[in-house]
Amino acid sequence: MADSIRFGTDGWRAVIAEDFTFDNVRVCAQAVAAYLRETVGQGAGVVVGYDTRFASEDFAAAVAEVLAANDVHVYLTTKAEPTPVVSHAVVNLKADGGIVITASHNPGRWNGFKYKARDGASAPMEVIAEIERHVSILLQPGSETHVRRLALSEALARGLVEWHDPAVAYVAGVSRLVDLDALRQMDGTVVVDSMFGAGSGYFAQLLGGGRLVIDELNGERNPLFPGIRPEPITPNLARLRGRVPEVSAVLGIATDGDADRVGIVDEQGRFMTQHQVFGLLCHYLLAVRQERGHIVRSVTTTDMISLLGQHYGAPVHVTAVGFKYIAPLMLEYDALVGGEESGGYGFRGHIPERDGILAGLYFLDYVRRTGRSPSTLLEDLYTLVGPHHYDRLDQEMESSNRSRIAAILETMGPEKVGDSEVHRVDRTDGVRLVLRDGSWLLFRLSGTEPLVRIYAEAESPERVRTLLAQGRSLLGL
Repeated sequence: MADSIRFGTDGWRAVIAEDFTFDNVRVCAQAVAAYLRETVGQGAGVVVGYDTRFASEDFAAAVAEVLAANDVHVYLTTKAEPTPVVSHAVVNLKADGGIVITASHNPGRWNGFKYKARDGASAPMEVIAEIERHVSILLQPGSETHVRRLALSEALARGLVEWHDPAVAYVAGVSRLVDLDALRQMDGTVVVDSMFGAGSGYFAQLLGGGRLVIDELNGERNPLFPGIRPEPITPNLARLRGRVPEVSAVLGIATDGDADRVGIVDEQGRFMTQHQVFGLLCHYLLAVRQERGHIVRSVTTTDMISLLGQHYGAPVHVTAVGFKYIAPLMLEYDALVGGEESGGYGFRGHIPERDGILAGLYFLDYVRRTGRSPSTLLEDLYTLVGPHHYDRLDQEMESSNRSRIAAILETMGPEKVGDSEVHRVDRTDGVRLVLRDGSWLLFRLSGTEPLVRIYAEAESPERVRTLLAQGRSLLGL
């Protein structure tokens, strides 16, 4: 077993067979059961789902066996399902929580354990702290607290575990938010890249049967994620970027390994950054659908969101990175939309959680209702708020280097970055250097991977590249 198990920005993730083992997964499940016993008591219910990674269904079964042995009723999905579909099922079934076996966008050798609260959102910090406390007790040598297990076959026979297909309720819920019939009758093709992940087949299910053609790439299960990691960003979307102009598609939509994130490729095969997509989705909700409400964004997202909020009278709240910070504010303010830099967006009337499938549907509906191409819609947005360009550098590092970089960030506060004066230092999460010219540079140690991330936004791609290079220099990289 591992010496310790720590939950990062969205669950615990580790390398399969190294730390992500059946023993450690069962420890996490027992810790969840102990937490539920303290907070809910008898009769707790949990939805358990999983993605398409190696042995994910077996890890999910192991979770179900532990929960059942602790008298927790389990709704175990019948197949690999997107995380937002599992989150939706938690709410629809009025369950007390949800567990998803997934490492989201991590490379194929990783897997993970996500815990969802009863509202379908990523569990808040105080809940995670309690689960981690129980994990720590279980991992102590000589602990009198043990992991309980009940064979899946027996748990099914006794009714403690039941198979559940969450897709029907999810599709019904999405259909109340966007006009699927109108989308089905669009002329043209949409290319979907499921990235070998759990979102496979969903766009065809939602939008098939009409004039719109759904051309799906990488829809088969392949835990190796050949040639890519399942994160919908430019380096992993070469096939999608080539396919869209090849078939003269309206646009391309990619979902990550568990389909809670989205990537958009415009009609010319150009990847649209997550910041551009977030800005466009906000503009769609505010200008096209004429909806109003609060907007929640993480500190790593584009300033275009705040400018749109000012223009349309929508209050904007800025949080630390992670939807577990965004979701509580979405619930508190019944927010119109919440989003983060990674391409995860949640919407009012759905679940306070990221949903790459719904985000893709909304983007397509934006194109349908305006009759304008994605690239033209971006030009319209820039006319309103000014051009904003962004990029991110993920610098891998040895564990020994992490403490050195953490020490640099602890005291970082330069007067200038290159020739640009630093206007403000924001420590909401990591270190964000806001420059006088309106551009910004942000440094943040990843909570789930051995990486330091460097983010930059400026008025031109050239300026962004310069800022990233200057950022590496500030860290001595």
